[in-house]
Amino acid sequence: MARLTAAATAAAALLATTGCGGSPAEESRAETGPAPAGYPLTVSNCGVQTTYQRPPQRTVALNQHATEVLLALGLEKSVTATGYLDDKVLPEYQAAYDRIKVVAKEYPSTEALLATEPDLVYGGYSSAFDEKEGRGRAALAKSGIHTHLNIESCTSGPVTTATVDEEVRTVAKIFGVPGRAEQLVKKMHATLDTVAGRLNGVRPAKVFVYDSGDKTAFTAGGRGIGNELIRLAGGANVFADVPKAFGDVSFEQVAERAPEVIAIYDYGDRPVAEKKKFLLAHPALKDVPAIKNKRFAVLPLSSAVLGVRVPAAVDSLAHQIHPDRFK
Repeated sequence: MARLTAAATAAAALLATTGCGGSPAEESRAETGPAPAGYPLTVSNCGVQTTYQRPPQRTVALNQHATEVLLALGLEKSVTATGYLDDKVLPEYQAAYDRIKVVAKEYPSTEALLATEPDLVYGGYSSAFDEKEGRGRAALAKSGIHTHLNIESCTSGPVTTATVDEEVRTVAKIFGVPGRAEQLVKKMHATLDTVAGRLNGVRPAKVFVYDSGDKTAFTAGGRGIGNELIRLAGGANVFADVPKAFGDVSFEQVAERAPEVIAIYDYGDRPVAEKKKFLLAHPALKDVPAIKNKRFAVLPLSSAVLGVRVPAAVDSLAHQIHPDRFK
């Protein structure tokens, strides 16, 4: 308890100090002189309205897909630190990533985060802004630190490629590089168009996503980008009626919906081979077509969230679901 109290006191002190106006983050926003073209810029994001006086210069990116959006837009010089990767960054971003400080293997403590003196924290998941850990968006705002949350974490409707485009364009606008967003969006849609051409007229295969779980199955519902990945890859998500991005279902429900393909999300310390072995041996699934035919597809979790990996993920999944269309 003494350690917790001491940590809480230290965090409060850091927050108070940062909020007094002496940090580089606040000083950069208080610079005199005319604002750059396009600023001040007000952005509404997941219920939080933020006004940027100029492009952020000391961004901390938390979660892989947030980091890779910034790197894809060529903004590594504006990123001072990053944290919480699920796997390796894409090879084309490795050199840029290597020049950025890794503030923590997972989420940083409040003290470590504030020590980087950020002017913006960009989170991929809502857990990046855990209020109990002192990283709440309101608390950071009081310290003069702007925040942005990937919109997959707060959208109420289905997530589509248009949502990906919106995220990329919004982030680019915040940093004053809207032209880079248009180039990136064009490149991403070129890949999607190529896949669509290969899949023209294909019968959608019934797909079940297995993320994790032993007593129940944690799967992709209809409100996340995972559902869109399956659709664009020539599949039909058997749990598209689950009204959220992810949800738990029973293995009996999986059996009832008789998926033809099981897409496994690869991450963490449970190997894909172990997940396959578990599913193949599960008594409730013995009559499922995907199990009988041992039809599995694999995607890294970092490719199954809203970010710049979406087109490549669609291409990979399409190859695995409909290999005959890519010979």
